Amino acid sequence: MKIQIPLFLSADLSALLSTLTHHPYHPYHRLQALLIPLLLGGLLSLSSHSVHALPKHNPVPGGICILPLAPTIMPKPQVSFAGKRITTVEDNGEWKAVIGIPLDTDSGQQQLTVRNPATQQIIQRSFMVKKKQYRTQRLTIKDQSRVNPSGAHLQRILREKQLKTQLRQTFSQTLPNFNIIRPLKGRDTGRFGLKRFINGQPRNPHSGMDLAAPIGTAIHTVSAGKVIYTGRLFFSGNVVYIDHGEGLISMYAHLNKIHVRQGQALAQGEVLGTVGKTGRATGPHLHWAMYLNGAAVNPTLFF
Repeated sequence: MKIQIPLFLSADLSALLSTLTHHPYHPYHRLQALLIPLLLGGLLSLSSHSVHALPKHNPVPGGICILPLAPTIMPKPQVSFAGKRITTVEDNGEWKAVIGIPLDTDSGQQQLTVRNPATQQIIQRSFMVKKKQYRTQRLTIKDQSRVNPSGAHLQRILREKQLKTQLRQTFSQTLPNFNIIRPLKGRDTGRFGLKRFINGQPRNPHSGMDLAAPIGTAIHTVSAGKVIYTGRLFFSGNVVYIDHGEGLISMYAHLNKIHVRQGQALAQGEVLGTVGKTGRATGPHLHWAMYLNGAAVNPTLFF
């Protein structure tokens, strides 16, 4: 953000801003209200440049809420929702929270916790989650061990569930880039959020996008990031997780081949592996998922 202050006003304005910033009780929304007359009066000229392209605002279960918090003249807020750190970015002169909404979230009012790192003051901000009805999908899988796993497999599944939760909740200090590209060109055969029945049995909603493509088709990194995990999991098969910064994580499952290693830095568009049908899969495809603050969100909101 660029701030232009007339020279004959700079000293007075600096003193005013210092007083506001160090006031013992000044919630972000109150400070913003105090600054509005200054903005309208022309004392501050804020650039309209957006540092990060943002995903679409769609506050439903499995969606994303974009919530303005404070002017960027203030310290960057520290935000949490349901105990998870929230991505916070600069956009058009404001700090904005980019909130991933879990698929099991009830509709209605939800609460954010916002902390001013300079004063340690905490305030609550609310946002509304709208109702969303997802369609139903029924699948048939011949390998019964992938539908009703045995005791030995269940122990492995429980261990991997803990690992996947930890990976999804990764929160690094790297600034995320929301200019996401599709990992490959393919037909969407499993839309995000579908209520799934496998061999007639109810399962968790579909937490990603299934892109059908021939075995061996190259899979590209959707945005620059760091590989935080590669391996073979019971349900996901050969899988790659990439950290894109501040709680933005991408996951690629059922791969035939993995071409990257843990800890490797990747540029957007680099090939990370190829399409396969490993794990619980009905045919060759890529299961692609995007996570924000640990919540699976609809990948189509990024383009």
